[in-house]
Amino acid sequence: MTGFQLNRAPQGFSSERDLPRGFLDFYTPLHRRFTPRQQAIIENRKRVLAEAHSGKLPNHLPPSEATQGDWKIELPEWVADQRNQMTGPGDEAELVVKMLNSGAPGVMLDLEDSTVNEWDHQQLGVDNILQALRGSLTYFDKKRNQTIGIKPTKVVIWIRPRGLHISQSSVFGDELTSASLFDLARIVYQINESEMRHPLSIYIPKSESAEEALWWRDVFQALAEAHGWAKSYIRCMALVESHPLAYQMEEFLYNLRDHIVGLNLGRWDYMASLIHFNLNDAGFVLPDRNTIPHNVAFFQNLRELLPEICHKRGALAIGGMTALYPSREDAELNARALDVLQKDKKNEADSLMDGAWTGHPDQNQIAIDQFPYPNQLYARRANVERHPNLRPEPTGVGQRTLTGTRAAVRTVIRYRNGVLNGKGASLLDGYMEDLATDRIYRLMIAQRMKHSGKVPIVDETGKAVAHTPDLITRLFDEEVEKIIANPARADLGTPETFRKARQIGEGMVLSGEFNPF
Repeated sequence: MTGFQLNRAPQGFSSERDLPRGFLDFYTPLHRRFTPRQQAIIENRKRVLAEAHSGKLPNHLPPSEATQGDWKIELPEWVADQRNQMTGPGDEAELVVKMLNSGAPGVMLDLEDSTVNEWDHQQLGVDNILQALRGSLTYFDKKRNQTIGIKPTKVVIWIRPRGLHISQSSVFGDELTSASLFDLARIVYQINESEMRHPLSIYIPKSESAEEALWWRDVFQALAEAHGWAKSYIRCMALVESHPLAYQMEEFLYNLRDHIVGLNLGRWDYMASLIHFNLNDAGFVLPDRNTIPHNVAFFQNLRELLPEICHKRGALAIGGMTALYPSREDAELNARALDVLQKDKKNEADSLMDGAWTGHPDQNQIAIDQFPYPNQLYARRANVERHPNLRPEPTGVGQRTLTGTRAAVRTVIRYRNGVLNGKGASLLDGYMEDLATDRIYRLMIAQRMKHSGKVPIVDETGKAVAHTPDLITRLFDEEVEKIIANPARADLGTPETFRKARQIGEGMVLSGEFNPF
């Protein structure tokens, strides 16, 4: 593949010497048991995607105990208030401490989309997470000339490991192991229950079926048993960020009912997945991303279904991230960002969500204020359609323009440049962009190439522009040179890294690399 690089340890690495003492003995039986199942899940995902591209699209499952039975999730008191969950990369200690001191009821420390999938960054992320769980993580504040630590707080710390689609090299030489399993085991092995303010809490990413929930259930219970914890000690939330899972949410909850406390609508990855599964359908050529309204039907229908299912079963429903970032240097941008935030979170509260995500401490209180305390578990809509249309075509909304294609190309280049410079998330034009954005834009460019003969993409004069491979190459060439010519890019990367990012980005689009790498 062009863009994805397998995570390998540095040259000279030894599992016995360079991993915690005894870890390999702890991990090996887990690897032998669960990695083959992870690899089978990857193959099943490929089959389901191929079927979608052949016309057999995801759909609801037949009735079962999961959808017809009388079962409930018992929500622990310590997690009842999750009106805002701040999220950020685990490998940035300063940001981790600031998030934990923000007053947010929940903080998600990420080893996935916002942390580069590279050995040193992943290991630093794990080390920071371990210190954060113990309350001992610090950073040095140069402005105040002092070391800042974590304040006493009731914040719930969530950990997002890498998804099941990612494998890890080097632990067993060239033999691959599940990155999800490796991340979880590294944390579980080194944490002591007596150091924790609440049970270990995991955010499950990138799931594509209810069946996959059984992998996570069995891993949680095996880790708990190996560590001497109660069987149901590990708790979790899960992101609904793939199109197939949107049809299996209740079944997913059921399969993890002894561990799970809520679902989250990961809307940016969900948008990418929606495009991916409908790539052959000209009716799903999306408008320019920033002209798509927040309540577009394919989001809003799911945004209203998810809380209904969660509240029916006693689980929290958490909304998504607002990408527009506040600025303490730009008053106009700051006011606009906070206004967008308020409206976005109010829409999610009106959709009966119990909370949502933010990425900046200045967003915390505004987000919290939009949601009833401590949650809306009591709230259910009358006469809810249990099987709404989750694939309404995006007709009559937004614009499809050459300018939008250029913006997509530009973002792909700049995001990939950030990755080459060790950043899994980058602030671009006021928006905090991570792997989900990069994936959306790669897919948007690809579907415009595939369908521009049927769906016009217009220039500034209103003339339709055929999106050929030659045009895309020219746009990548032009945009990378504009970026390099801008003096402001000097702090973000060299001409060499930007040109390499341009090569990787275009290569991923033209070779059809659309998985979340």
